[in-house]
Amino acid sequence: MATVQAVARAMEILRGLSGAPRGLGVTEVAARLGVAKPTAHALLRTLAGGGLVNQDHNTGKYRLGPALLELGNAYLETHELRARSLILADALASRANEAVWVAVPSGDHVLVVHHVFRPEGAVQILEVGAVLPWHACALGKVMVAYLPEADRATLLAGALPVLTGSTVTDTGTLREELAEARRNGYAVEDGEAAIGDAGIAAPVFDSDGVVGALGVVGPVERVLAPERREAHAVQVRETAKLLSRDLGGGRPMLRRVVA
Repeated sequence: MATVQAVARAMEILRGLSGAPRGLGVTEVAARLGVAKPTAHALLRTLAGGGLVNQDHNTGKYRLGPALLELGNAYLETHELRARSLILADALASRANEAVWVAVPSGDHVLVVHHVFRPEGAVQILEVGAVLPWHACALGKVMVAYLPEADRATLLAGALPVLTGSTVTDTGTLREELAEARRNGYAVEDGEAAIGDAGIAAPVFDSDGVVGALGVVGPVERVLAPERREAHAVQVRETAKLLSRDLGGGRPMLRRVVA
């Protein structure tokens, strides 16, 4: 049990450091964990020995280490959904002339595992590894829409942080959006995660159910323009269907889901 507790504490340290860009000192870590400073120091030194955290010798504070990047890259390289989406995502970006994201669920967030830049676009930032609350993006909403009712209820009852003035946090409204996503086979985001950005996403299935989502992202005025929105939705659904078939998911639009 002591070993399990140590692992749990190490995970909590890493989570804490992920939200502390300036790092955390031993005293701060000890307070977060509710342990004595020597215990916190021992945990930090063990993590530092594996490269999972680094200590700033000027401030004495700890930050996330480079070994985490190596582990993250290994995760991406071996992720089946990402590997099978590469060609299809490229083709979708070319057809839609927009950036394409592929994401998977991560608790009450979504994790972007693949990002294709918009063809011939301006300078763009690679968003692989980005984590977003499920309710603030089309990728998350369409995945949750196809989860079992009990799982949807748990997520709706959880934290729903506000990212912009357009972020939807009312559970009744979110339920309506999820039902609409199931009817249409895609979900829409309109400035809910970042001001001025929009997205249209469709679910991806394997033989066990929804495993991720794929969608186009870009400025609201392009992605949700009346003359382009429906075309984007059709392209996204078609691509997600092909990817689902490649993963053994059959035809997601014919799956029976609970309203």
